[in-house]
Amino acid sequence: MDSMQTKRRDKIFIVAGGTGGHIFPAQAVAHQLLELNLQPIFVTDCRGMRLLDSRGGVPWYSVSAAPFPRRNWIKLTIGVAKLIFGLKQARGLIYRFVPAAAIGFGGYASLPTILMAAHMKLPTMIHEANTVIGRANRFLAPRVSAIATSYRDTVGLAPVYHSKVVQTGVPVRGDILKVRRLNGEVLTTKSEIRLLVMGGSQGSTTMSEVVPRSLLQLPIEFRSRLSVVQQCRISDQETVKSVFANASIKATVVPFITNLAEVLGDIHLVICRAGASTVAELAVAGRPALLIPYPYATDDHQMANARAFETAGAGWVIAENDFNIKTLTATLCRIFGDLNRLIAAGAKARALSTPDAARRVAQLATQLASGSQSQ
Repeated sequence: MDSMQTKRRDKIFIVAGGTGGHIFPAQAVAHQLLELNLQPIFVTDCRGMRLLDSRGGVPWYSVSAAPFPRRNWIKLTIGVAKLIFGLKQARGLIYRFVPAAAIGFGGYASLPTILMAAHMKLPTMIHEANTVIGRANRFLAPRVSAIATSYRDTVGLAPVYHSKVVQTGVPVRGDILKVRRLNGEVLTTKSEIRLLVMGGSQGSTTMSEVVPRSLLQLPIEFRSRLSVVQQCRISDQETVKSVFANASIKATVVPFITNLAEVLGDIHLVICRAGASTVAELAVAGRPALLIPYPYATDDHQMANARAFETAGAGWVIAENDFNIKTLTATLCRIFGDLNRLIAAGAKARALSTPDAARRVAQLATQLASGSQSQ
């Protein structure tokens, strides 16, 4: 890197895996870096490229990456080969742009670039959004200069690395912050009950099968007041629409919610998975949730996220094994039977949040880049 020191060092690599849970917090930090007159450069894989916003003023680059399934030797070999190729690509990008620092937001796609940046003695940082540290970040922890976490105690992060940990919270998109400023309305026994159902970026067949039929079983005093927005897979849409229509429930069914902040502004309760980014956005927006953690998430980290939300009084949790029409109907009857619960849970969600998390991460990155953060 010595031969490159004369070049401008005002660029920051933003490196993220290819899912919304990694990309959305990374985008929030990128926007903060732009406000600090730094130039963020996104590095992700082909999946992440499809999620990035072309209007953000941030250039994007893709590197080769693949998961490393331990029990499938063919896929493991492919993963290693792609990692090696990705390392070469990352090296080329580093020589081309000479970033002042690199920030990783998790996911296997972050490995090649953060590994190469650390190898080339660049200041590096990882951000862990979940209550349980992900496998990629666990591998990178001993190699980076700093570790930003969302929670005070991150499960799986070895104590030896605690000296370089800074708790920042989960960065959320700017439009979600606007929802936080909306005044909560007073709910009465005659108020419309507005419900949002999400199953992740790909939708959830489980949600499509259970939620509409559970709402159909609600007492008429609740069912007649419902207004539902449900995101589901395209293959499930007609079935879901039919159930709502037969129950005379006012509903909008869509394959993907592009204007989440706008929708959240009118919602009283969210039923959704418990990815870290989702939970953080709900907290910042001050929206209570009934969380159904995805059971196959690595190290069951969604359940840990959900339990933290529930413990704070911001929502409720139903495990996937218990998520059926009878259980969901009974739970919703308890919640809707005392709408003050929703108001109280929303306030506790808001208290749980860290609305300036993106700024905190961006400032930590600038400290690293300037050398004022110990490495």
